[in-house]
Amino acid sequence: PGHLTPKRVEIALCVVLVAFVWEANLAGRPARVSSPQSEDEKAIAKDDYQRSSEIYTYKTVAETGPKRGEELYYYKCWICHNEYARTGPQLKDLFKRSTFATSDAPINDQSVAEKIHSGGPGMPEFGATLKPADVEDLLSYIRESCCFDAHNPPPNPRYRGASNAGAENKRSLLGGARGAVRLSNGNAVEGVGVQLISAKTAIRTTVYSNVDGKYEFPVLEMGEYTLRVPSPREYKAYMQKLVKIDGGTKLNDIVLERVSETEFVRPTPESLAQLSGAEWMMNLPGTGEEKRVFSFTCGFGCHSYQQIFRNRYDERSWRLMVHRMLVGVGSPLINMGKPTPTTMDRADRPVAADEELLTKWLSSVRNPESKDPPLLFLPRPKGGSTKVIITEYELPRELLAPHDVYGDTNGNIWYTAHRSPFQGVLDPRTGNVKEYRVPEEGQATRGALPGAHHVIVDKDGIVWFSEPWAHYLSGLDPKSGKIVYRFHAPAPDVAINSPGFDNFAMDAKGYVYDMRPGDGGGVAKFESKTGKLVKMYPTKKILMTYDNMVTPDGRYWSGAPIGTHLIGLLDTKSDEMWELETDDVSSGSRGAFDSQGNAWYGGRGGMLIKADPRTRHISEYYSPIQYDTFYEAMPDKNGEIWAGGLQSGRFMRFNPKTEKWTQYMMPEPYAHDRRTWIDNSTNPVTVWYVDHDGYLVRIQPLE
Repeated sequence: PGHLTPKRVEIALCVVLVAFVWEANLAGRPARVSSPQSEDEKAIAKDDYQRSSEIYTYKTVAETGPKRGEELYYYKCWICHNEYARTGPQLKDLFKRSTFATSDAPINDQSVAEKIHSGGPGMPEFGATLKPADVEDLLSYIRESCCFDAHNPPPNPRYRGASNAGAENKRSLLGGARGAVRLSNGNAVEGVGVQLISAKTAIRTTVYSNVDGKYEFPVLEMGEYTLRVPSPREYKAYMQKLVKIDGGTKLNDIVLERVSETEFVRPTPESLAQLSGAEWMMNLPGTGEEKRVFSFTCGFGCHSYQQIFRNRYDERSWRLMVHRMLVGVGSPLINMGKPTPTTMDRADRPVAADEELLTKWLSSVRNPESKDPPLLFLPRPKGGSTKVIITEYELPRELLAPHDVYGDTNGNIWYTAHRSPFQGVLDPRTGNVKEYRVPEEGQATRGALPGAHHVIVDKDGIVWFSEPWAHYLSGLDPKSGKIVYRFHAPAPDVAINSPGFDNFAMDAKGYVYDMRPGDGGGVAKFESKTGKLVKMYPTKKILMTYDNMVTPDGRYWSGAPIGTHLIGLLDTKSDEMWELETDDVSSGSRGAFDSQGNAWYGGRGGMLIKADPRTRHISEYYSPIQYDTFYEAMPDKNGEIWAGGLQSGRFMRFNPKTEKWTQYMMPEPYAHDRRTWIDNSTNPVTVWYVDHDGYLVRIQPLE
């Protein structure tokens, strides 16, 4: 990446030339979609169901107007101009003021638009990132509805709610609608996702074509669906509406047309939106050092690379943002102490050096004048990687930043919202989501952002979730719909809006384990229903861990601090604590123990990490995809490890015995998995996660 041979340069130039001629010749003509099922089907230039395009262009809430302006505000303004961190002036009722707080300039549409365009001393310039239509939508929102309220996030226009329980009650993974994918020359195409979207529930079901180009869905509820190819990438968009499905319906062949005769794809808004984070890194120029430093500093899982690279800023603006994230306050929502410029990073180099390197690189590859090169995509799945069913469920609200999932004994899937008091539960049989609002006590009164991190359902059916910003652990009784247990993190306390009880652990008896920072800190064991501290296990080097994991019997605990080489292992029977160092720049994040007692972590540096408490040995297994990172890792009943590739758009399945990786390509270029829940009662196992971009995902391997 970053180095093209003369031959490749020649090919790339030819591709660009052909693209311009192609575009000129087709000017004014309608785009074509192959093999329509009826005369009523209209040709489409793009796929309106492409979720990644909605995300890329800030259109998940609405196409235009104040509602779209709210999404733009959330990503461009709220992160600094919010009531929790107070890092910028509040913008509520801005147009009722006569002048700006920092100048005597009058406030009107023109002056506010100019401020957005040109920025200020501590504000980036948005002139190259936001188009006039974007600014118009943003202004309409600031005038009419500002400002974003985390207690009332916008509704999801795609969410349909409950339907009558249909074929989702069945376990059959085959026997449904079927067909084939081929090119116009008749050749079969392997690894192409084929998706059916229910008109009734909006549930999206995706399967993949095999080596013969054939695909087969599970039995779905009878009704009308939209048939499409998600992430067409190197092919033209393909979509058919009003397709009737009844059992094993035989569908017409899907005939795909390439957008280019070479492996390169012209960089358009549609193709750029389909790049995974790893593919962005592959295609952007830069040295290995620049990309590795970027991956280590910006790949911790708070957001995808696409959220960064869809923007264009000048060097001054990039410098403001890089400084804020690396050396300043970090995320304005987390007022924790951040490294000073003299602090050393994990590669034993000053953070200030990273800051300068990243600023220069980002301002060279994503500035207002930089050009996108012809694009290359990762290979499509083959063989066993095509034997999977992916189901996506819509949630009732947008802009939640959902975090964790957990399944109860009734087959329902609970999820937490990171920036909203609305936690929810999905009934997979109907697609219905029921929301529960967390009381504002302890949030508004403490000036804390609402939201939850981790969720666990205990043996009594109580749903436990952490409120990291307000530092509460709460227990919800689904029968009454009320919070029946709630207690605050004990002293020593930490700053408001910094995580507390964020990723707790719970053993089979209901004891809670969480890391307590400060003097006299360590691993704390609590009674879940009283909050009573049972015992402290002190640490020496480790001051705080991001995750806490414990074996079901409570024998072993493990946790790892963010951005270090350390992993903690505790034997609660002997009270022995080991603080081990990993072999590489890995930084363990979240995970769980396998049935053999090994602690598994997703490594921020792009590997899975195994820590054996019996031998105190650390093993690392690197992702087969460069620039990928992991937020967590979860073992199943067979000892295989599942982890979402944050930057690859693949969900990984790793067999430690054979060291074989199976890569399941997601329908969209994301696998932003912060916590996996595995249903081990099915065979094969069923894997669940909630994507950070706002939808629940079920993964059903066929073998």
